[in-house]
Amino acid sequence: AVLLAWLAAANPSALKISRQSLPRFILLGFVLAATMFTYFYAISKIQVAAAILLQYQSPVLVAAYALAFSGERHSTSTLLAIAGSGLGCYLAVGAYTLDLLSLNKAGIIGGLSAAAFLACYTLLSESALRRYKPWTVLFYASLFSAVACNLLPTPLEGLTRSYDATQWFWILFISIAGTAVSLGLYNKGLRMIRSTHASVTATLQPISAAVIAFLFLDEIMGPWQVVGVALVVASIILLQLGREKR
Repeated sequence: AVLLAWLAAANPSALKISRQSLPRFILLGFVLAATMFTYFYAISKIQVAAAILLQYQSPVLVAAYALAFSGERHSTSTLLAIAGSGLGCYLAVGAYTLDLLSLNKAGIIGGLSAAAFLACYTLLSESALRRYKPWTVLFYASLFSAVACNLLPTPLEGLTRSYDATQWFWILFISIAGTAVSLGLYNKGLRMIRSTHASVTATLQPISAAVIAFLFLDEIMGPWQVVGVALVVASIILLQLGREKR
């Protein structure tokens, strides 16, 4: 609703799409809903660190799709960056402390499904961004994602509950800053760089969470977690240097 009000006031033309594009946006919205559902399902079954690690294997899937179906040839620096960011996430979230083979199988499937849906969202968004602006793509993806979520049992259940002022603050903060702004900026990035590069760069998200928790929540970062943070940052720098050389 906030995004709709902003676009209607600031740029009404951004709300216009063709009828031919409607099925694509419906699919994009359902994929976004599936991404969130499978991720939260994974968290409900396995540790958060493991769920994050599994979801952020999506750059591998994006790169594989680009190679197999788009004819995109990956440079050595891109392949090293994909491997480095994956290993960096593994270290940064502390997944080395987990017995991954003993994790709940349904949770593992949920995490891998989240990675697959996130890769699909990236590729579908990249396609839509060839014709529409980032905020247009985000609005319709969010709209149909909300529709998809309310097709589940007890539709609109969240709107029937009462919340205090603090809860409303965090609901709005997560909805605006954590979802609308972050996905909007991700779409803008997708429009400027290829999907493979954008998905690797997005692995900064769990890294940022770890650093913020260390700085403001007094959480301790072990030596290997620091190495993981440095590895992800180095991987993203390597991607950028590879682009500049071309």
